[in-house]
Amino acid sequence: MIHYRQLIAGIAVLGLLAGLPTKSLAQRRINTHFLPYSSVTFGVGTSTYFGELNAYSRPIKSLFTLPRWNVGLGYTRQFTPNFAARAMFTWARVVGDDYTFSKNNPEKYALQYIRNLHFRNDLKEFAVTGIYNFIADGRNSNDRAKFTPYVFGGLALVAHSPEARTPTERNAASAAYQPAREWVKLQPLHTEGQGQPGYQKPYSLVTLAIPVGIGARYMLNESFNVGVEIGYRMTFSDYLDDVSGTYANPDALQGLSTIMADRRNELDAARVNEDRDVALQRLRQTNPELFTSAGRGGGVGKFPRDGYILTNFSIQYIIPTKIKCPPIK
Repeated sequence: MIHYRQLIAGIAVLGLLAGLPTKSLAQRRINTHFLPYSSVTFGVGTSTYFGELNAYSRPIKSLFTLPRWNVGLGYTRQFTPNFAARAMFTWARVVGDDYTFSKNNPEKYALQYIRNLHFRNDLKEFAVTGIYNFIADGRNSNDRAKFTPYVFGGLALVAHSPEARTPTERNAASAAYQPAREWVKLQPLHTEGQGQPGYQKPYSLVTLAIPVGIGARYMLNESFNVGVEIGYRMTFSDYLDDVSGTYANPDALQGLSTIMADRRNELDAARVNEDRDVALQRLRQTNPELFTSAGRGGGVGKFPRDGYILTNFSIQYIIPTKIKCPPIK
């Protein structure tokens, strides 16, 4: 027979055990009561293009060849301790130049040295991304994590318009074109015969991109964070650089298009105005097929689309929120 004292002790133990999950659940509900908050971001950083003129197959060399700038403004909403969404507008310049990429070793990069194409492009990107913070925030913006790394991914709309310089003075004179070294927009020139019978239609100056990347933020005080991130954008276009397919038949081109489409025989590199004649003549002897090849964009970029990498150093202002206190009963 069970003694009444044992019965009372057993009931007390069961009650204690039953109370533990209840207490734990109550604590969890309190801790997960999160007050969403918003922030405004301003950032600057670098931009690096990848494509036919800056090869994916040489990632380290390409990453440090002709980096340029970007500036961005964004709005972020922190919905949960770990998840946020961000809308960001970024203006980024990207540049590519066959001559700059290949000039230190023309024999190794013969295709690019001979091809002698270049461009610059100002990208206007509007991106919506989701952010996952690896370290959760506290209950509100004042109790956010001191430091948290994060990953992000989403979708972007990118407007662009590649440009290049007309030939240097001695090449412009031979081509009967003036003025020399003037920046001109390339898409209206249809340098690969776009729009002509037997050729593709002109490429769009608006494209989609998929931004993915990593970053980290650090809490300076209740009102400000600082952050750093790096992200890659895979675009749905192969024409950020105006280079993709083959050289067009001269009959499909006219005026300035004829000059800007095929620059293999120019004695100077137009973007930097440097003489390349000596190495060019040497390559004419060792690689004559490259002067007659139909391939304008092939052989260097192995990915079917252009892309770019953005780094960003930012300051983030936390928009104040009213913390609701429970009513006093």
